[in-house]
Amino acid sequence: MKKGLFIFFCILFAFSLITPAVVIVKSVKFNQNCGGYIKQAADANTVELSLSRLEKAIDYAHTNGLTDGYTSVLWKTEDENVGFWYENLVACRDELKLVSENENASQLEKSNILMKVRESLMDNYGENGDSITVPDGISRFPNNAMWGWIRLISYLYMCFFVVAVCVACNDLY
Repeated sequence: MKKGLFIFFCILFAFSLITPAVVIVKSVKFNQNCGGYIKQAADANTVELSLSRLEKAIDYAHTNGLTDGYTSVLWKTEDENVGFWYENLVACRDELKLVSENENASQLEKSNILMKVRESLMDNYGENGDSITVPDGISRFPNNAMWGWIRLISYLYMCFFVVAVCVACNDLY
C-alpha cells in the first residue's frame, strides 16, 4: 500500500513540474512571436524595417486578444494595462506609416520618428540595459489568475512532496 501511494505522489510531483515548464514555454512563444519583433522595430535603422516588424507584433497581439484588459490579478495598475500597451503599438505604427508614405520626409524627420518609436517601445533598465515595454505577465494573459493559482498549488504540492519523501525515507532507515 505504501509503495502504491508513493508512486501516486511521484506521478503528482511530475505533473507539478509541468506547470513551471508551461509558463516558461508561454513566455518563450510570446517573445518569439511578438516581443522579438517589438525589439527589432525599436532597433531598426529605417522606417520601413521598423514598420514591418511592428506590423508583425501588432498582428500577433490582435490575433491573440492582447488588445484590452489588465494582466494584474489583485488590483489594476497602469503598468499592467494591456489596452494602453496595444494602443501605443498601434500609434507607433501609424506614425511610422505617415513618415513612410510621405515622399518629402527628410532624413531628420525619419530619424526623429525612429527615436520616438524606440523611446516608446523600450525601457532603459534590465539586465542588458534596455528591455521592451510590455505589461508584466502578458505571456499568460488573459488567464493570469488561473496560472497564478495553478503555480501556487503546484509549488505547495512540491513542498508537500519533499516533506513526505523525507518522512518516508526516515521511516525506511
